[in-house]
Amino acid sequence: MSNTTLSETDSDSPRGQENHFTTRIGWLRAAVLGANDGIVSTASLIIGVAAAGTDQNEILLAGLAGLVAGAMSMAAGEYVSVSSQSDSEKADLAREKLELESDPEFEHNELAEIYIERGLDAELASQVATQLMEKDALGTHAREELGISEITQAKPVQAGLTSAAAFSAGAALPILPVIFAPVDQIIAITTITSIAALAILGALSAKTGGSSVVKAVARVTIWGILAMAATALVGHLFGAAVG
Repeated sequence: MSNTTLSETDSDSPRGQENHFTTRIGWLRAAVLGANDGIVSTASLIIGVAAAGTDQNEILLAGLAGLVAGAMSMAAGEYVSVSSQSDSEKADLAREKLELESDPEFEHNELAEIYIERGLDAELASQVATQLMEKDALGTHAREELGISEITQAKPVQAGLTSAAAFSAGAALPILPVIFAPVDQIIAITTITSIAALAILGALSAKTGGSSVVKAVARVTIWGILAMAATALVGHLFGAAVG
C-alpha cells in the first residue's frame, strides 16, 4: 500500500517540478513590502490630513499624491538596492571565472573541501567536484562557494516593478473611503479598512511563504495601527494650532 501511494505521489508531482517557498523569495519580498508600505503610508497620510480638519478634496489630493510619490520611490529604491546586489554578484562571478581559468586545480580542491565539510569522504568529494566542474564549473562554484543560484540571484527590474505595482495596489485601498465615505467618517472607515487589509496581507504572505499566520498578522497590524495613530495625533495637533 505504501509503495503504491509513493508511486502515485511521484507520478503526480515529479521531483523536478516540486514547488518550494524559496523560489518565491524575490517577488514575495518586494510585493509584501510594497503593499504593506502602500497601505500604511497612504492611510496614515490620509488620516493625518483628515485629522487636521481639511476638506474632502484636499484629503483626496493628499492620498493620490502619496500614492504616486510612494510608488515611484519604492520602485527607484528597490531597483537601486537590488542593482547594487546584482553588481556585487557579477563582480564575484567574474573573479571566480578568472580564478577557474588561472588555477583550476586549486578551485577543484576548494570545492572538494566544501563537500568534505558537508560529510563526504575525500575520495567521493573529489569525484563529485570533478564531475560537477566538468558540467558547469562556474555555476557550481557560484552555488557552492558564493551562495549564488538562479533562485536567489538579484533581479533589479523585477523587484522595482513588483514594488511599484504592489505599493499602488495597497495605497488604493485607503483612498477608496475618501472618495465614497462622508467626510466626517473618513478617519474611522479608513482606519478599519486599512487594518483589515493589513491583516489579510499578513495572512496571505504567511501562507505563500509558509510561515506563521498569527505572527505575520500581528506584526503588520500592530505597526500599522501605531503609524496611523501617530499621524492622527500630529494632524490633530497641527490642525488645532493652525485653527
